[in-house]
Amino acid sequence: MLEGIPAVATGIGLLLGLMMLGLPVFIAFLLVNLIAIGIMLGPAGYGMFVNSIYETTTTGSLVTIPMFILMGEILFRSNAVNVLFHSIDTIVGKVRGRQYVLIVLLATIFSTLSGAAMGVAAMLSRSLLPAMIARGYDPKLSIGNILAGASLAPLIPPSVLAIIVGTLAGVSISGLLIAGILPGLFFASLFLAYTFIRVWLNPKLAPADDGLVSTPSTRDVVMALVRLIPFSIVILSVMGLILMGIATPTEAGAMGVLGALITAAIYRKFSLGLIVESVLASASISAMILIIMATSKLFSQLLAFTGGATALTQMVAGLDLSPWLMLLVLMGLPFILCMFIDQIALMLIMVPIYIPIVSSLGFDPLWFWLLFLVNITVGGMTPPFGYTLFAVKSGWKEGALSTVFSAAWPFVLLFVFGMVVLAVFPAMVTFLPSLL
Repeated sequence: MLEGIPAVATGIGLLLGLMMLGLPVFIAFLLVNLIAIGIMLGPAGYGMFVNSIYETTTTGSLVTIPMFILMGEILFRSNAVNVLFHSIDTIVGKVRGRQYVLIVLLATIFSTLSGAAMGVAAMLSRSLLPAMIARGYDPKLSIGNILAGASLAPLIPPSVLAIIVGTLAGVSISGLLIAGILPGLFFASLFLAYTFIRVWLNPKLAPADDGLVSTPSTRDVVMALVRLIPFSIVILSVMGLILMGIATPTEAGAMGVLGALITAAIYRKFSLGLIVESVLASASISAMILIIMATSKLFSQLLAFTGGATALTQMVAGLDLSPWLMLLVLMGLPFILCMFIDQIALMLIMVPIYIPIVSSLGFDPLWFWLLFLVNITVGGMTPPFGYTLFAVKSGWKEGALSTVFSAAWPFVLLFVFGMVVLAVFPAMVTFLPSLL
């Protein structure tokens, strides 16, 4: 029988191998679980498998996931996206490089709808990128902003990944959702500052005239803001209800769905077909996530059963490194692995292993797991195998993949710099949750 750290290495290695062969994540977990149970426990262990699936699928906190997904589906299928695009374009006004600003702002806002970096990146690369390049914007800087802006999706609430991490790590889901607000805005500001500095140093990166004939009037800006009110109320109500402690994330998600329906009605897109399509899409996505989590739950239990997780914790704790070096080690591994593995799959593998290590090091849980969220997001846009890179390339069929790769690196470094800032100034992460 495999025991200890060799069991952990064998299990994770088999998982990675199956995923690299192209198997769906939940099937990879399922196969590894069945093989491990057969070797370690025999037929009697399959009852543990059934109980684990039942326990995970009946976890109340996971109801938040379909609520947030349904809210996003309704808003996407209403006219909210077009209203957002034109309204923000008007508000930004006649500024040199305004399309760069538009990309970052839209990506930040779409992050509150989707929570999926790949989805936001694919949508922006299809809708905005070709037109920007045609107008004379620099392809690399445009792509970099799309990649970076889309990668804010797991940070800014409502975030499905934050809910999954909070559930797996046993930390406050409300706290983790709220903890992403200031870091998300900080990163968005960092990208804008970098872009404006680049354009200031090299004006050729942005056209002098990109299609806006004159500066929008005050009336135009006011009307643009008015058109954003229904959408803004939905997002702010969800975050506000959680921040004020009035509602749990699940209750706030339900209110968000109600607000999304009202918004669709205001934008004159409310229909039975919209509801049916949104519910079916949400059910499909939610079921996929739930199946993956259910099969991964048993994997973490098997790690605990073999004693491998405990042995690994003791080994890492025995490295006798300073907390800062330990933080570097703990963040370096997912940064590299996320170039190859789906974010959710990686979290399901690593979070159970990291929990006792983080506890033994005395790190603040909210602070550490928020950094972990940032980290795996950056890994998803890092060459050569980051998933978000291929999402952009799929939307921008005219360009070369090498251009997408080279565009990503400056923004990867910006993310790393931002993570260092968050590590040095943990109050940026913990301040808002402390108000709960």
